[in-house]
Amino acid sequence: MKFEHRIERTPYEGCFSTYEEAQIVIIGAGYDGTVSYRPGSRFGPLAMRTETLYSQEDYSPYFRRDLKEIAIHDAGDIDIPFGSKDRVLSLIHQAVSEIVEDGKKPCMLGGEHLVTLPAVQAVLKRYPDLHIVQLDAHLDMIDELFGSRLSHGTVMRRCTELLESPANLWQVGIRSGGQAEFAYAEAHTRLFPFHARDFLAAMEDLKDKPVYLTLDLDVFDPSLIPGTGTPEAGGIFFPEYIDILKALSTCNLVGCDVVELAPQLDPGGASTAISAKILRELLMIVDGHFRRS
Repeated sequence: MKFEHRIERTPYEGCFSTYEEAQIVIIGAGYDGTVSYRPGSRFGPLAMRTETLYSQEDYSPYFRRDLKEIAIHDAGDIDIPFGSKDRVLSLIHQAVSEIVEDGKKPCMLGGEHLVTLPAVQAVLKRYPDLHIVQLDAHLDMIDELFGSRLSHGTVMRRCTELLESPANLWQVGIRSGGQAEFAYAEAHTRLFPFHARDFLAAMEDLKDKPVYLTLDLDVFDPSLIPGTGTPEAGGIFFPEYIDILKALSTCNLVGCDVVELAPQLDPGGASTAISAKILRELLMIVDGHFRRS
């Protein structure tokens, strides 16, 4: 890779292709400078990688594929300067832009949800008709949070302002937000609250469209992943997640992220172990191998 501001890490297990060979490039963005409740997601990328060394097979029985069958390169973490939000967003944009310009698909590990914004900005340069699928407990549609328009609670509002239409944002699993946020989403985005059933039924509208998937781990039930900054009662479980991924395999996934793992908030470590497997299953479909005509 050309960009300089990154830290080499032990790669995510099974992702050993060179950058030149890779179709998919993993990059870490461990930033949590705007969190509104419990911090710690800056440690998420390293925790997920480390977990795979001890507890995870490369093979997915759900998709009958092995990570080693897919050309994936783990480029390490962006070197985050925590004192400057603008600088952080610029570095993420630079890194993801280079991945996209080189004809590869970015898979970013957060960090808080604000890191999605510069990644989406970078992907939009190549795919102006982009659609975003947001798996999340929260709408993240506030216009300002604590006086700032750039926050993990405003990130999807900012993303809608970049898309051809706010209706290109598909919000799935939502179960938290203010009254005004829900009113805005119901009027402008494609909103599928609480579960994925209606989303799965509407997936034909996304077939073959360029899609960026942003996965906030608090979309899962907190009994499954308590190690996140703002857990919400209710949420999806792993089998429903696999159904979502199988449905998304009909789309042209051009990028993705997995955000908001705060590993130290779950001393038992289950959140980290499950998050690593959530990422493994996502990687199985990003290269387009399962796209159906």
